[in-house]
Order: sequence, then C-alpha cells, then structure tokens
Amino acid sequence: MFAALTGLGLSTAAGLNAYIPLLIVGVVANFTDKIKLPDGYAWLSNWGVLAVIAVLLVAEMVLDKVPVVDSVNDTIQTVVRPAAGGVVFSATNAAAEFEHSSWMTQNPWAGWLLGIVVALLVHALKATARPVINAGTAGVGAPVVSTVEDVGSAGVSLIAIFLPLLIIVVLIVIAVVAWRTLRRVRRFRASRRPPNRVARPPGR
Repeated sequence: MFAALTGLGLSTAAGLNAYIPLLIVGVVANFTDKIKLPDGYAWLSNWGVLAVIAVLLVAEMVLDKVPVVDSVNDTIQTVVRPAAGGVVFSATNAAAEFEHSSWMTQNPWAGWLLGIVVALLVHALKATARPVINAGTAGVGAPVVSTVEDVGSAGVSLIAIFLPLLIIVVLIVIAVVAWRTLRRVRRFRASRRPPNRVARPPGR
C-alpha cells in the first residue's frame, strides 16, 4: 500500500514538473534508505544522470514562466511528463519488489500504467488551465502559477516518499482544485464566445 501511495504521489508531481520528482528520487536514494532502487533503476541515482536532469529542470522552470512559451513547452511535455510519471511509479514498484511485495511482483506493468495515466491527467489539467490564466491576467499570472506548481511538485514528492499516507489527503485536495479549475475554464471560454444572432427573414 505504501509503495502504491508513494508512486501515486510521485507521478502526480511529475504531471506538474517532470524533472523534480526524478531528481528528488535520485538524491533521496543516494543519501537515505527510504528508496531502495534495484539494479534496473540504479541509473536514476547516478550523479551524471542527476546532473542532466538538474539542467533540464532549470530550463523547464525558466520556459514555464514565460507566457505563450509555457504553452509550447506544455505541448512538448505531453510526452515527457507522463513518461517521468511512469518511471517514478515503476521505480517505486521495483523498490517494493526488492522488499518482497507479492502484488507488485505479480503485476510489474501496473506501475508504468498508473504512473503514466496519473501524470498525464495532471499535465492535461495544467496545460488546459495555463492559457486561460495567461489570458485572464495578461500574462502576469504565468510566473506566479508556475512557481506554485514547482513548489507543489517538490512538496508532493517529499510527502510521497516520507509521509505516504498523507498522499490520500493531497489527492483529494488536487481533485477539488481540478474540479474548480475546470469549471472556471469553462466559464471563461463561454464568456469569450460571441453571442448567437438570430437571422432575420428576408424583407424585414
């Protein structure tokens, strides 16, 4: 159960920022025993790989705070974020196998699938809301929201690793925020539509 909650939290964080949970998992695996990566995932704790992830993270954090550019970046990240979600969730599964979790051992595909789906859903919400936020704030909201997302990704990643039970609360909060955000997006789009005009019959 704890492995599944950790995986859910990390893949949720990956939907906001692909590189933060990858970097945190690698660093935590190097310095603590909270995450035990088997041989198949040892690359995730390699310092050379972590350096590359750190560079990509810096680029992501800069691009995601520039209006319009952030939407282009979101399009590119449509592949990257779900893939990262699959990696961090499956790495958690692998760690559970290392600790002899029978369910994880019998269902190795579950981590990849759940991680990809969760990260993709969070990414889709982020990518849908960002253009609306930019339009509604004349671009001023982009760096603010992006910073909140980065902090949220880091916070959720750390909670997932060190306090996995709290991920249940985190997921509920995210679901409520997602619902309210989608409602606001729909209202904003409806307000931007031109009013329907009833055509007048000829001669009137």
